[in-house]
Amino acid sequence: MGHLYQRGKVWWIKYYISGRPVRETTGTEHEPEARRILKAKEGRVAAGLPVLPRADRVRYDEASQDLRAHYKATGCRDLDEADFRLAHLDRSFRGRRLADIGPADATRYVIERQAAGAANGTINRELATLSRMLRLAYENSKLLRIPVLKRLKEAAPRQGFFERDQFEAVRRHLAPDLQVLVSLAYAYGWRMSDELLSLERRQLDLAAGTLRLDGGATKNDDGRVVYLTPELKTLLAAQLERVEALGRRRGAIIPSLFPHLRGRRAGQPRGEFRKAWRTACRKAGVAGRIPHDFRRTAVRNMVNAGVPERVAMQVTGHRTRAVFDRYHIVSPADLQEVARKLAGTI
Repeated sequence: MGHLYQRGKVWWIKYYISGRPVRETTGTEHEPEARRILKAKEGRVAAGLPVLPRADRVRYDEASQDLRAHYKATGCRDLDEADFRLAHLDRSFRGRRLADIGPADATRYVIERQAAGAANGTINRELATLSRMLRLAYENSKLLRIPVLKRLKEAAPRQGFFERDQFEAVRRHLAPDLQVLVSLAYAYGWRMSDELLSLERRQLDLAAGTLRLDGGATKNDDGRVVYLTPELKTLLAAQLERVEALGRRRGAIIPSLFPHLRGRRAGQPRGEFRKAWRTACRKAGVAGRIPHDFRRTAVRNMVNAGVPERVAMQVTGHRTRAVFDRYHIVSPADLQEVARKLAGTI
């Protein structure tokens, strides 16, 4: 039978494993909390489970660093994205004992983030990161149990997509290299920042008429190859000539397929082009659209063109049918087409 005792103001516990006494600090000055820790230890001993001598002293900070190290070692999550989500969690949970974090704390966190204007989907991604952290701590024997953190109901999937005339209107108001980018996004639904903007010249084979995404460079780690339409081959040949001309002027080989073409960053891979995008959308009369709308557009266009869904999913990089279905948006024009087809049969 274990018991409690104090050293100074801090409570210590003594319990037995196979007849051998074990003494350790609880790290708390509160007797009820110390007694709870003792009972948890005795319960694990009685059940024949391994006793975790540090579990009640592990802090959120340590678990957060463990998660970052896990992501870095496995590559299963983009580190910039993880740091973005962890930054909000850090502010709320830094210094807390990991064993004390439970559903009530998650509820308080949700209220704080909603007050800050965060969308439910964003909060859910952050709670998922916290849950992964807690599970990893449990797997590393730093947590006795995993609390259940309930997610919020999210808004319906965004319905934005481009009709052909809207796409062409936006494209007209962009620079030539950006016109190539959005044409690829419109055709194949590849992600703008993670996939298209990171392309290098070596991934383009004009002779074979293919464009390749390397495995490990995509969100789901799967490599992809697409065959180019005649229009896209022409556009990409012109883009390649622009990049090679820049390389000749600078006396250097530029690996990026979509680098900055002018200014002090000329030759460096291009990042997001938010200002140019917003301006083009405003001038085209479709303000508020986002580049990710091309992903929904490509799915819809391929399905409507009769491309088998399995093949379309391979092109866009969707692993699951459920996610793919969320992107297959039915437009008013689609519904009008149904009426036109029915008109000849009724």
